[in-house]
Amino acid sequence: MPTKTKEMDSQFTGTQFPFAKLCDPGTYLSNWSGHLIRVPEDGVRQGRSPVIEILGVGPLYVTKLSDDPFIPVTKARMIAADLDHAVNF
Repeated sequence: MPTKTKEMDSQFTGTQFPFAKLCDPGTYLSNWSGHLIRVPEDGVRQGRSPVIEILGVGPLYVTKLSDDPFIPVTKARMIAADLDHAVNF
């Protein structure tokens, strides 16, 4: 269970899961590269496009940083640091 800080706004912040299972809007950290991924509500709504699919031999994991897809970059960096993740953004 991730440690909660005041910056974390969701009970699921810090949760790691495969990118293919991403189904909620928010801000995520790419565990394989450290890049920031912003997913707006339209990005996960059924029947919308474009749908992003990343394929690989194994699952690519992401870590949820916030429910808000548009949090400031500095705040996203702080949350990632609190979770002991390296960032590349």
